[in-house]
Amino acid sequence: MTAYLTRLRDIRLIRYLFASAGALAVDFGSFLALLALGVAAAPASAFGYALGIFAHWLLSSRAVFHDTVAERGSDRNRQKALFVVSALVGLVLTTAIVGAADLAGIDPKLAKLAAIMVSFTATWLLRARIVFRARTQA
Repeated sequence: MTAYLTRLRDIRLIRYLFASAGALAVDFGSFLALLALGVAAAPASAFGYALGIFAHWLLSSRAVFHDTVAERGSDRNRQKALFVVSALVGLVLTTAIVGAADLAGIDPKLAKLAAIMVSFTATWLLRARIVFRARTQA
C-alpha cells in the first residue's frame, strides 16, 4: 500500500488536482462569502478566482511543477507571466459561464461548479504543456 501511495504522489496530475483543490477552497470560499455580502455573482466569481490564482501559483510552483520551475531571473518572470495568462484564461471562462448562467436564471453556485470543471481542464493543459514544460538544454 505504501508503494502505491508513493507512486500516486509522484503523478503530476494527482499533485495538480490537490493543488487545485486548495486553490479552489480559497476561490469558492471567497465567492460564497461575497455572495453572502450581496456582491453580484459574476464579480464575486471573478474576485474569488483571482484569490485562487495566487494560492495556485504558490502550490503549483512548490508542489506540482517544482522540478520545472525556472530559476530566478527572466525565465522565472516569463513563467510567472505565462501562469497569469493561463489563470486569466480560466478567469474569463469562469466569469463568462457564471455570468451567463446567472442571466439565464440558473443558480450561480451550480454554474460555478460547471465553470470549475471547464477552467480546471483548460488551465491544466496550458500549465502542463506551456507554462511548466521542461526546457531542453542547448
